[in-house]
Amino acid sequence: MPEKTYREALREAMVQEMENDESVLLMGEDIGVYGGTHLITDGLLDMFGPRRVVDTPISEGGFTGAAVGMAMTGLKPIVEMMTWNFSFLAADQIIQNAAKVRYFSGGQVEVPLVIRGPNGGGVQLSAQHTHSLENMYGHFPGLKVVSPVTPNDVKGMMLTAIRDPNPVIFLEAGALYGTKGEVPEGDNAVPFGKARVAREGDDVTLVSYGRQVNLCMRVADKLEEEDDVSAEVIDVRSIRPLDEETLVESVKKTHRAVAVQEQWRYFGVASEVAAIIQDKAFDYLDAPVERVSGAETPAPFARNLELAAFPNEDMVADAARRVLYEKVV
Repeated sequence: MPEKTYREALREAMVQEMENDESVLLMGEDIGVYGGTHLITDGLLDMFGPRRVVDTPISEGGFTGAAVGMAMTGLKPIVEMMTWNFSFLAADQIIQNAAKVRYFSGGQVEVPLVIRGPNGGGVQLSAQHTHSLENMYGHFPGLKVVSPVTPNDVKGMMLTAIRDPNPVIFLEAGALYGTKGEVPEGDNAVPFGKARVAREGDDVTLVSYGRQVNLCMRVADKLEEEDDVSAEVIDVRSIRPLDEETLVESVKKTHRAVAVQEQWRYFGVASEVAAIIQDKAFDYLDAPVERVSGAETPAPFARNLELAAFPNEDMVADAARRVLYEKVV
């Protein structure tokens, strides 16, 4: 299979669906002439024209509300949030309208809307541009929330998102845009609600999503090399719906689990993962489920403090050693 960057795979999915379905269009700030802040939509204005690649005003609430209305009338908008932090300005439209219209109408009105963009930390983006919002949007029935990490999955899940009759919150990470991986040509749609076993293991399960999956993969290598520990890595990738079965089956095998998230510790996805494992695999656990998360503070600007505020290899490795009852230095 050809190797592509995350950025290329994401763009390829949107182009593929725009070519196949004239109801698909793109909206967002600077996505047309400028090509997008992260160049995801570079060149698409020339390919599809200004009626299908729409440069919007700087008004997240306004253009998201317009996209909800478009979706209700049969179009399939893909809205780019320059960063998911800016979606706070559109939260009323997303939560009060997009998530509820199908329910309010008894299923008569669908909202096939995708909202996508970078989520979570970057490099010195500071406190107002470093939120991880998967827990916030994952809380609301009516929304689907996904966070792919590989180029294959970002293409496949975007295809699924565009075809879904429900609003989809599509969370990317700026740090992933340049990463590479194998991506098949054509239709490789990846279903929602199915986790990926990124690495097989027998001693401990590391559960994460988004760019933290790559962190867990490095930790698994570290544990194997330094401790002779075989770690299984589960890439949740679909936050709502969440694949509980894969989590439970992994813990039945390893008997130990560490849930890793970039966001703050309390009320997060890792807490939900821990609760599911405690509810459905308690008798298989040989240790309490550990959670590794970001520090309980607004994201610092100073690079040394920023690095200390996010999960790192040592934090995850030490959590794994604790559930294995090994000495942590």
